[in-house]
Amino acid sequence: MNNMIKTLLGAAFAIAVAFYVNFAFGDVPNVGFLMMAAVFGAYMAMNIGANDVANNVGPAVGAGALTIGGAIIIASIFEAAGALIAGGDVVKTIKKGIIDPVAFAGDPMIFVYAMAAALLAAALWLTLATVLKAPVSTTHSIVGGVMGAGIAAGGFAVVSWATMGKIAASWVISPVLGGLIAAGFLYIIKSEILHKDNRLESAKKIVPILVSIMAMAFITYLTLKGLKKVWVDIVDILPFLPETKKPTLSVALLFGFIGAIITYFMVKPRVSAKVATLENDRTAINTLFTIPLIFAAAILSFAHGANDVANAVGPLAAIYDALAHTTISAKASIPLWVMIVGGVGLSIGLALFGPRLIKTVGTEITELDQMRAFSIMMAAAITVVIASQLGLPVSSTHIAVGGVFGVGFLREWMDRKGSDEKRIALNAQLEKVEGFKAELENVGDDYKRKSELFETLKFEKKKTKVLKRSLKETYVKRGMVRKIVAAWVITVPAAAILSAIIFYIIKGIGA
Repeated sequence: MNNMIKTLLGAAFAIAVAFYVNFAFGDVPNVGFLMMAAVFGAYMAMNIGANDVANNVGPAVGAGALTIGGAIIIASIFEAAGALIAGGDVVKTIKKGIIDPVAFAGDPMIFVYAMAAALLAAALWLTLATVLKAPVSTTHSIVGGVMGAGIAAGGFAVVSWATMGKIAASWVISPVLGGLIAAGFLYIIKSEILHKDNRLESAKKIVPILVSIMAMAFITYLTLKGLKKVWVDIVDILPFLPETKKPTLSVALLFGFIGAIITYFMVKPRVSAKVATLENDRTAINTLFTIPLIFAAAILSFAHGANDVANAVGPLAAIYDALAHTTISAKASIPLWVMIVGGVGLSIGLALFGPRLIKTVGTEITELDQMRAFSIMMAAAITVVIASQLGLPVSSTHIAVGGVFGVGFLREWMDRKGSDEKRIALNAQLEKVEGFKAELENVGDDYKRKSELFETLKFEKKKTKVLKRSLKETYVKRGMVRKIVAAWVITVPAAAILSAIIFYIIKGIGA
């Protein structure tokens, strides 16, 4: 399917949403702005599917555990299910409290212009990032959009700069935490399984434990992030649970611990039976992580749909609330139709445009196999749980990509004494350089020879640098790292500038 057809299909979805809004809410004041906002919301949802969802399934695809088609099917189903089942019914109208409501001077239409501008700006930035194959945070995109529109409406004083400082801190916190945890799990797998003489016997002991830890991490993560919006309903059904508005860490950990025990006793005999049929090599060990990876992709997708759908539909719900009630509310209910726009749009965007970023995350940063991808998925769940309890601002995108960086750099560090062809060539080159250095020191007063040696040594040192760079590129593509980090840093300001410009345009149209 070529890009033109994909674009037309995406446009058809957005137009269908606009027609529905006009049909269902024709009596709402300024319905034209609601139709415009619905189109922007549909466009934003598709962009989240195209860019953000790749982080949940990209490692599994890169490892060969899932095909791109299989990943799209699993992610589409579970993202939409997460959005519609556990996406919640209330959203804060001003994302993350970054703008003081005084910016809108009590005028619902100024608020509508600002939220519409934030949606479109965030979506446009995500489109550009997807074209450039840079996985960026959709949360940061919408935050930048809201900030830019807020500044345009009320000036710089309306921004909570302390909150923005925390968001900026996540540019470092998220990838570093994700990278360290992913590298830690991969190190355990390498040292406790791959570097043992009898890998299969070690795998029989270690793999069930690792899968159980994964089960605990994902159940805890899913409870805290995927069920928080429907927790009150769950407590009504299960009265023995503590009556809280959202799941506590202790309850989530208890669920996770119970799930880990059940998982261990289910997985252990199956791993033992599987190991009995395998060869004692790395490829065989990798197959033990395939099924856990598929489960991980599904669970991460469900939690992402439940937790991040508000990035697409939150501002749309806020606009609908402001137009329907002609006032600015601190919180707005999310109608079912808005949730459907978010969930379906997310799946459409993934199916049409997701493969581009799935390939980037899965194959274009570092080479992944099942055990490396397993480590990244573990890091994604554990980092979010730890950070949320410590009150640290993190981005799921930055965590997942940071995990990819982490396993790549760990491979580079652990294999630095490897015997592959590039390493052999580098060692030979280093010996050659040392030989020229020694000759240069002992050449005496033969200035002609000294000059020749000096030029030769300069040339050989350049060759050494090229070989070193080539060896590092085998593990982590530095160019991709630089491009992605640069995109992370400019996401908020880029979305903010776009949003401010769009706000003035929309305000001019509405005046």
